[in-house]
Amino acid sequence: MIFLCQLDTCTSVQDREALRSVIIATQLVTDIEYTQDAPRTGKITRAAATPRGIRLIAAFKLFKGLVLLAVGIGAVKLLHKDMASELLRLADIFRVDPNNHYIHRLLERLAILDARKLRELSVGTFFYSALLLTEGTGLLLGKRWAEYFTIIATSSFIPLEVYEIAKRVSAAKLVVLLLNIVVVAYLVIVLRRNHKNS
Repeated sequence: MIFLCQLDTCTSVQDREALRSVIIATQLVTDIEYTQDAPRTGKITRAAATPRGIRLIAAFKLFKGLVLLAVGIGAVKLLHKDMASELLRLADIFRVDPNNHYIHRLLERLAILDARKLRELSVGTFFYSALLLTEGTGLLLGKRWAEYFTIIATSSFIPLEVYEIAKRVSAAKLVVLLLNIVVVAYLVIVLRRNHKNS
């Protein structure tokens, strides 16, 4: 209404009132009064100013953390059970061919897991899940400590990934390594830019 009344078409108070009643009567606008609940300070919170790249990294970290949490819970549930029969039961639920080559490879790998190794696996999975969930939540909330924490945690895994690639090269390992390098480089650039601006 304010925009329309500033045009030359609304010259008198009666014209403005007539135009207002037409707009409301035709339900083009339901309420033209604007009230501001709280005065604006002009300050943007850090969470609102979080760059899209950091939000994307946070979402990815949260997703990985939740997946690892589910894996850890699944590992705990597999304690003291026959893993081969449980895996075949899951294959049946998800309608996967039990004679599938990948199912047999997975069974071979799971056959070497005993209760002790399964407990160790679940503890490690829970720890890494907590690390990822902490990183993701902090980044999503726009906390500066989370940016430093993510740089340190992510870059600490890069030597292990290089070692794994040196042992046996695979496309998945290369993609993970490159993604982690990009994440660290991006966060360093964002931190430097924020440091210069403040």
